[in-house]
Amino acid sequence: MFADRHSLAGGCYFVGIGGVSMSALARLLHERGVPVRGCDDAEGHFTRELKAAGIPVALGEDEEIFEDTVVYTGAFEETRPCLVRARQAGKRLFARAEFLGLLASTFPSVISVAGCHGKTTTCCMLTHIFAAARREFTAHIGGEDLQFGNYYRAGDTFFLTEACEFRRSFLSLHSDIAVVLNCDRDHTDCYASQEELTAAYRQFAFQAQRVVVNAEDKEARTIPHALSFGIRAGTVRAERLRSDGERYSFTISEGGAPLIRVGLNVVGRVNVYNALAAFCAARLAGLTAAEIARGLEDFRGVGRRFERVGTLGGATVVCDYAHHPREIAATLSTAHAISEGEVHVVFQPHTFSRTRDLMEDFVSVLGREESLLLYKTYAARESFSWEGSAVRLLCFLPRAAYVQSPAQLKARLSERVKSKDLVLVLGAGDIYEAAKEILDEAP
Repeated sequence: MFADRHSLAGGCYFVGIGGVSMSALARLLHERGVPVRGCDDAEGHFTRELKAAGIPVALGEDEEIFEDTVVYTGAFEETRPCLVRARQAGKRLFARAEFLGLLASTFPSVISVAGCHGKTTTCCMLTHIFAAARREFTAHIGGEDLQFGNYYRAGDTFFLTEACEFRRSFLSLHSDIAVVLNCDRDHTDCYASQEELTAAYRQFAFQAQRVVVNAEDKEARTIPHALSFGIRAGTVRAERLRSDGERYSFTISEGGAPLIRVGLNVVGRVNVYNALAAFCAARLAGLTAAEIARGLEDFRGVGRRFERVGTLGGATVVCDYAHHPREIAATLSTAHAISEGEVHVVFQPHTFSRTRDLMEDFVSVLGREESLLLYKTYAARESFSWEGSAVRLLCFLPRAAYVQSPAQLKARLSERVKSKDLVLVLGAGDIYEAAKEILDEAP
């Protein structure tokens, strides 16, 4: 595996192996016969899966790393003791993004999906499309498809992966087909301006052979491309759109010519755009419209993407990963469209910098909600900042209340919810685990 200087015959050690992307990379190497081990700070869903697959995982740090190659996640500082020791011992160290790029280069064809939101869903849709078409492919997913999980291998011809813009990680990828779903302002801790963010997306696209863009995103559509998609604009369009309980069906046309009718089995208008993006990428890869449609209709969703997790006081509890104002607006629209009763929103801000720099947008989208609870900010990689805290956000949302524990969350919601209501839990942090703690009944 890899050419000469990047041979993995000496094994690979993953620092932070329990992450969704890292665990998928570890499983991929393991299935290819590479000796793999790793460590993480805590036991979790993915570490248990890795152990079940026969991959040793240490909690905490191993005293000695025997493998020649070490891969580490961006969540771990380079000054971490095990990484310092590995560097001193002459091991080859790779950041996750760099290693992903090297691994992708071993496949004949790479399809990567970029965008500030929608990457995971679109990548999962592509996974179902290639599976339905019985193509040889490997999927590396930044979330969990309800059927395939975060990794699926059915051959080594195509490599499907997400391309993350955080810290310009996606510039490690050189794709045969690159998809740009949107270029919304985000990661303000990495990009000083919208122009800087768009320039990074342009560079990502420049490194690809062929590019697919969202014709209705004002930044993405300026990137040179082979195909564009949209409902109102683009080479590939969704026409004769129909909604049944927020599940959309539509006719896909290409260059004005109708090709095939598709009925999605996931809710939300945003998934029409994700499906069009997947359609374009698959078409460029040589798949037929019928093969693509079959795969799109097989897709049943992704964990934490409008996922029904149970009930509380007779109300349905739905979790969604939305943590950017544009994502939140789309998810709220879907929730209000399908709920028979009141919608109760719980939002956990994700990172202080995002909340601080997009404060006006958060206030605009959340300020319309009648029943709103703010949960303590998920700091991720950042230190506390009052200006970007959930409490600061609360100052601009007079109808909202603040909670900071699952017990407080359950107490507040229990006072409000009734049968046929919908509790919508939003955020990309540990609010997902908190939501599961408050349930009366899981599905």
